Amino acid sequence: MFGDLFEEDGDGFSSSTSGTGVKGRECEPPPPRGKIRFCGIKNQGGTCYLNSLIQTLLFTPEFREELFCLGPDELGCLADKDKPEAKVRVIPLELQRLFSHLLLVDEQTASTKDLTDSFGWTNNEEMGQQDVQELNRILFSALESSLVGTTGSSLIHRLYHGMLVNQITCKECGNISERQEDFLDLTVSVRGVSGLEEALWNMFVEEEMFEGNNLYRCSRCEQLVRAAKSAKLRKLPPFLTISLLRFNFDFAKCERYKETGSYVFPLTFDLKPFCEQNNWPDSEYSYELFSVIIHKGGCYGGHYHVYIKDIDQIGHWEAPEEVKVKLKTQKREDKVGERKKENENSVDAEDPLSVLTGILAQEESKCVLVDQLGQKLMNKTGTPWSKKYKKQYGTISKFLQNHPEVFMLVSNGTRVALKAAVPATTDPSPTEPVSSASANNSTENTEPETAGDTEATDGCHWFDLNDSTVTAVTVKDIEKQFQGKESAYMLFYRKTAMKRPPEAIGNPAYRVPPHLVEMVQEENARLQQRRAEFDASSNSIEVRLHLAPHYHWQNGALHALSPNEDSIITVTFDRRRTVGDLRLAIYQMQDLWEGDMALTLAKNVPAGLHLYDTLTDDQISLYSAGVSNGSDLFVWNGREVSGVAVKTGIEWEPVLLTVLRPSAEEMGCGDGSGVGDADGSGLVRSMKGFAGGATLGTVLEALGPQEAFLCQEQSRPGASGGGASGWRVFPPLDMQRTLRELSLKDGDALLLLQPEELDSSIFSLSGDIVTVTTPSDCRWLQVEFCPQSGMEEEEKEEQRKKRSKVSASGNMCLFFILCLDAECCLRQMDRTGKLLPPVHEHLSVRDAGIRLMTSLCLCPGPVPTATQLFLYFSVGLVPSVVQELEIIVEESLTVKECLREMLQMAKLEGASWHLRRVDWCEEIGEPLTDENASLKEAKVIHGDTLVLVEGRLPPKGYLKLSVKMCIDVIDSSSVPELNHTAECQSTEGLTTEGSGSEMRFIGHVEISEEASLDDLKTQMMTLPALQDVCVPSSAFLRVWLLEGKKLARILRGNQQTLRKLKLGNGAEVCVERLMKEEDLGLKDLLLRVQMGVPGEKAYYPSEEFLWDAGRDSTSRGLYAALASQYGLTPDSLLLAKHLPEKHTWMPISNWTQQVSKKKKKRKAENLQAAPFYLKDGDIIGGKNLLIDNNKDFNTLEDEIGQQRLTMEEANHNTRVCSATGECSQDIGSKKSGPTKNRKPEVALSINVGVFR
Repeated sequence: MFGDLFEEDGDGFSSSTSGTGVKGRECEPPPPRGKIRFCGIKNQGGTCYLNSLIQTLLFTPEFREELFCLGPDELGCLADKDKPEAKVRVIPLELQRLFSHLLLVDEQTASTKDLTDSFGWTNNEEMGQQDVQELNRILFSALESSLVGTTGSSLIHRLYHGMLVNQITCKECGNISERQEDFLDLTVSVRGVSGLEEALWNMFVEEEMFEGNNLYRCSRCEQLVRAAKSAKLRKLPPFLTISLLRFNFDFAKCERYKETGSYVFPLTFDLKPFCEQNNWPDSEYSYELFSVIIHKGGCYGGHYHVYIKDIDQIGHWEAPEEVKVKLKTQKREDKVGERKKENENSVDAEDPLSVLTGILAQEESKCVLVDQLGQKLMNKTGTPWSKKYKKQYGTISKFLQNHPEVFMLVSNGTRVALKAAVPATTDPSPTEPVSSASANNSTENTEPETAGDTEATDGCHWFDLNDSTVTAVTVKDIEKQFQGKESAYMLFYRKTAMKRPPEAIGNPAYRVPPHLVEMVQEENARLQQRRAEFDASSNSIEVRLHLAPHYHWQNGALHALSPNEDSIITVTFDRRRTVGDLRLAIYQMQDLWEGDMALTLAKNVPAGLHLYDTLTDDQISLYSAGVSNGSDLFVWNGREVSGVAVKTGIEWEPVLLTVLRPSAEEMGCGDGSGVGDADGSGLVRSMKGFAGGATLGTVLEALGPQEAFLCQEQSRPGASGGGASGWRVFPPLDMQRTLRELSLKDGDALLLLQPEELDSSIFSLSGDIVTVTTPSDCRWLQVEFCPQSGMEEEEKEEQRKKRSKVSASGNMCLFFILCLDAECCLRQMDRTGKLLPPVHEHLSVRDAGIRLMTSLCLCPGPVPTATQLFLYFSVGLVPSVVQELEIIVEESLTVKECLREMLQMAKLEGASWHLRRVDWCEEIGEPLTDENASLKEAKVIHGDTLVLVEGRLPPKGYLKLSVKMCIDVIDSSSVPELNHTAECQSTEGLTTEGSGSEMRFIGHVEISEEASLDDLKTQMMTLPALQDVCVPSSAFLRVWLLEGKKLARILRGNQQTLRKLKLGNGAEVCVERLMKEEDLGLKDLLLRVQMGVPGEKAYYPSEEFLWDAGRDSTSRGLYAALASQYGLTPDSLLLAKHLPEKHTWMPISNWTQQVSKKKKKRKAENLQAAPFYLKDGDIIGGKNLLIDNNKDFNTLEDEIGQQRLTMEEANHNTRVCSATGECSQDIGSKKSGPTKNRKPEVALSINVGVFR
């Protein structure tokens, strides 16, 4: 449908297509029609359904001619359509213009923009998907309304309207009750029907019986009687439109689908069995197919195109390529088959006696070995005796023995000969298999190839009009549209009695009004003029001429003598003219040119201007010679430039190389006699150009003495590990190879070294690799002095100014840098400005992971040895907001000893402290439980961060749990133990939405991992906060596991150990007091259900509901359980889960999708899985549909929360936009997921003025 979405529509009658990238193609005219001579229609985005219907109406000649008969006196003039007093019938006028354009304008495509504008489509209606059957009815209705009061007011009714009658016949008295209906098209069923004729039989032949409990009340009998209902066609229209009901609705799946099964429809058929009248002429019942609108896709979208029969034969039909190939292959196979059949017939007509007699008669000796006779038989007939005659006659020896009157066996039966009495029968030679019949066939095969069965008997052919594309199709292609995703959707038939006049055949201008013909002629003249102008402009090219007297040969290429001199002349020339014409024009421009003139294609390469192919043939065009827009031509004598012979061709294309030599300073010649080092790298660079066909030995001879080394770069210097680079010395065999063979390209570097230069410390030779170690600026480390904490500000500022750039390499030991200050250590700094652990002084720069060209801080403090660890540590539960301290300890120290030293450094006292790690998220992790293990055994490494946490570690195998209690806010004052200390009774926030409860800390519990949940509850009851609370037994307590300070899950199974319940050391739990005993099963879910207040955006207080999810975890099971709880039926309930973070509700549907048995068994739905993830404590909202029609679950608090989230998101996008400079609209326009949103369906409409 969206094939031509980006085509541009022109104004008025024409449409232009813009070209790109070629001189003069800014307004390229539309191309003329192709061989088929038909015009397609552009797709405006989603108008393929309109294009298919318009083409069908165009190729309905009677409709088209009736429309053309309406002149401006009846329809008005389009120029007056904006005048309020004028009544201009715009839609018929635009259809006339569009039809004349499609018939006569020499253009491949036409636009329907003006037609859709006349429909009143102003809201991008052309971009939407619509149904072509609906468009057919609406367009005909609009035409009927537009033609009111004209001679064409009955056009649609006369051509397309038919009449059917519905009859009910009483079986008792024979009374017939009938109702007459007018129809524009017949809508037939596709489901359960094999084809069109069966569907019509079911509609108009078969009767529906009223009997049993379904009786009919007869008006004459005045009682319920048996009756038969039937329908018949009373009036047949000239054009019969049939709509196929391809789209249906599956009530089991609650979704639409497309019928893609086989549905056969005939090319011609007789409607007589379906009509009420049987006395009409037979021609009145006969219809032929002339248009098939095809839909490709599904029920929610797709593409339309149409197969149309060319009734007036105005197009040029050629068999499709695959049909031509198939016909040639078929004819070839038929020819071979006929010859083979003739040969077989000629041989089969003779019995084996005559065949063998003929073989022996042709032998000069008249005698043949029996063993050779079978071979001679196969050579003649192509089939061995065993396959052709053995089954009937036996072996060949037995056959010869059975005919002694003909054959004579001699030499003990090894040879056979003919008896003298037998006349020799001759047989045609196998080399002459062509009989007279085959000779006749050979003459017949010389006839020109035709389309065979694809040729139409009446001369009318079929075409596929697919928006802008028009192709030829065959009748067999129509049969392919019987079924599948791409199948027939609408059928258009015409009466076979309607014959076209001879003057209409092959005449597209037949009955077209003169004023439209004149308009088309003017449009064609404009198109021809535009094409001629465009043809001239598109063939004009600009060529740059380079004159040889202004160039010289240098560095392997041509260069202009002076950049200020005008050495390039730009000329504009027609590329269709010959090379000789261009040469003559240059001669006329250069009056002073003497001698021969050669024109050579040139190209600017990095080394300069290079010459390629010389134009020698003056008779060929510039286009054929390869001269295009922007080409460079060098004008010279063809031999030399400025006295230097110039070689041309791709093989001599120059290569610009970077040549490096040692600088004079590096080699100890700093007296100015040598070449200076320009960039401080120790090497001098120069650019040299050489012909690609030159050998490497020639390059070495041009650069230096023959004994010098020529090297190619292998590895570049890196930032880590020093600035050494590797160079490979070219072997002697490479000196005979060309630069092109060595794959050298522009920019490649070559190093030229003298043998004596390899003795320096800069260059070292190992095998064929030269290592260059130059003191470049990239081989240093910046050392900064970090001021001590006790210094004055002036001293600190003075220390910061002390910076030193130290030359370094990857192999240099850090000890030499520490010699700057023996009482300091070297430390790197990360991106946040934090000092990293000191590096060990015995490591090299590379082993320490230090990158060159970076800074190191020289900080006061000792350097850790190889057996020491540098550790960070902080005090408290939030290490990111507490100042970090640093300590150096031996890795053999135990965890307990390390803890003691850290407490001493932090000036803390007490024995109730322990150490915890900090993970990669900078959050407190697991504690170091084994205090007697060494730091190395505890896997504490250099640079780790530890946290001092107050509290004694439980013994090994024990857990220390933080216990909170969930209490009602109203009743919290009745428990005095919960109000005495602010630190212990700090409110953590509401545990559940709207529950009126909060969590408060009540103490710690130390308990074994092997203890049961019941033991944990019993120990919790000993806490001071619960001693004065009435708790009869541990069964009246419910324990929740907290994750992120929120209730996560209920610990169930009183006899389960804490290890199996996956409780870790330091976990947080919350205890809740119950009013009755509770022992939850492993599959039980505790939900908080709150029913909605009818007519209000509020809920009654929530109630706890225990749901056995192990019995049925689907939504149907939850509905059944809650319906039983509240005394309702599941159909009268509506449930949803509350999402407090988003302040929204997720509806839980009671409907379960049914799956066909043929499909794979669907996995059972589980509310504990995606997308609901039901867990303990979730809030389930309920609506009683018997008394509450409001299905919106949102409360006022939810709406306020959603507004707050929207504002926060907008503020966040604004901050991101201001920080990055990007538009926030792009952020909001991103899709959040892969879901495919369908556009809402909009009803199709056409606006028509009032003409009554």
